[in-house]
Amino acid sequence: MALPNAEQLAVLTQWDTPTICNALEEIVPDRRGHGFTTEPLVPLDPDLAPICGYARTATIRAAGPHPESAGEQAEKRTAYYKHVADGPSPTVVVIQDLDPNPGIGAFWGEVQTNIHKGLGSVGAVTNGSFRDLKDSARGYNLLGAKVGPSHAFVHVVDVACQVTVFGLTVVPNDIVHADHHGAVMIPADAVTQIPDVVAKLVRKEKVILDAARAPDFEIEKLKAAMHGAKEIH
Repeated sequence: MALPNAEQLAVLTQWDTPTICNALEEIVPDRRGHGFTTEPLVPLDPDLAPICGYARTATIRAAGPHPESAGEQAEKRTAYYKHVADGPSPTVVVIQDLDPNPGIGAFWGEVQTNIHKGLGSVGAVTNGSFRDLKDSARGYNLLGAKVGPSHAFVHVVDVACQVTVFGLTVVPNDIVHADHHGAVMIPADAVTQIPDVVAKLVRKEKVILDAARAPDFEIEKLKAAMHGAKEIH
């Protein structure tokens, strides 16, 4: 099947990531227990809107010196940036820190957020750390494990590979939706189904929420509302 286009992905950014997860529970019920982050993430800016894009992946280490020569390091970093810049777009970068204690050195900060934003990335998810809170690119939706002050020996290990960040496993061109709650991978064939499913779930929730917010709410009203919601298809 053809990959969803940027406009179709943009539609999904009107909803937060928990809502997308709710829809996926209906569309791909076998995915209910996996395919999303399972640990708290720190947002660079918690007020940013959700993002949705194609995964660009890499692994890093920071606890010790780079084992390769300066020339090899530069070549790998260039290959990484090319990977980020290549279509389809928009992109969401997912970087796995392989160190036993991830986040010793920060890959993300003022320079990297600006480079990635300029290359068409709308945000990133990592189990590593980030820094330069006030100087990082505005509007870049970065989620990390923690904030730290130093680069340490941070370097790229592998590019365009399978990565796992707090339970979320993706490969290049997987579709990732993220906001301050965390991130989820969306199967490509589910993208165009999500809007209709979200609309149905909102109608179901409204029946229960309207009842719960009413001044005369009690258990029988809850039972009636739950039955009414169940009848919505």
